Amino acid sequence: MTGSDASPSFRLAYVPGVTPSKWVRIWKERFPRIPLDLVSVPSADAQALLVDGGADAGFVRMPAGREELSAIPLYTETSVVVIPRDHLLAAAEEVSTGDLAEDIVLHPLDDTLGWESLPGLPAFERPATTEDAVALVAAGIGLLVVPQSLARLHARKDLTYRPVTDAPESRLALAWPEEKTTERVEDFIGIVRGRTVNSSRGRAATPPQPKQEKRPASGGQRRGATAGKPSSRNPRGGSGGAKGAKNTGGAKGAKRGKPRGR
Repeated sequence: MTGSDASPSFRLAYVPGVTPSKWVRIWKERFPRIPLDLVSVPSADAQALLVDGGADAGFVRMPAGREELSAIPLYTETSVVVIPRDHLLAAAEEVSTGDLAEDIVLHPLDDTLGWESLPGLPAFERPATTEDAVALVAAGIGLLVVPQSLARLHARKDLTYRPVTDAPESRLALAWPEEKTTERVEDFIGIVRGRTVNSSRGRAATPPQPKQEKRPASGGQRRGATAGKPSSRNPRGGSGGAKGAKNTGGAKGAKRGKPRGR
């Protein structure tokens, strides 16, 4: 994508739980003339948004599930169970899915964990969103297993969470349409991977300035060019001309002599 087809800005999508501020700050430092527009998108809609051109790249939860997308895995999140603060499990440092067997475990429609078999007792119906499920946990209706970043995002004073040792984990990745790997996408990949501006694929915001020619050392060539030439103050060219004249008795000798008789 070049020329008139290029977007005047770089559009970066991100799903709930991701905080892209660090990478956005580096982008602004390196490319101050190219605005970066953030696009918040639900996890279930992120891949379609990228394929349809709604963003140039995005932080999504794996698996991407679309052949049209390229993706770079970034990190894996611990899964936690969100519980009321007065729940029995709050006394433990961590739990297993077996510890949830006697509780209703909510399964929202936007769940990002790839369960093979859901733990706990099934709820009467599935909440529409993770935020709705958190509200049901606060109401004492059930528990919820989510990536830790989502538990932090929807934190409440009356709720807490504990790691679930054998729950599926959530993987975050940077994804973009494979056929639209533009220079700006490559620039952002470099930022996410920690490349410096001077690395082989770190592109500077402005083209490098041509090197300036070094100026000759002060006085070096001048002295060489004028070497041997007499100066106006010392026509004979010697370094001690004026001082030598003072010692040979010219004007000073005249003062010591006796005046002529008339």
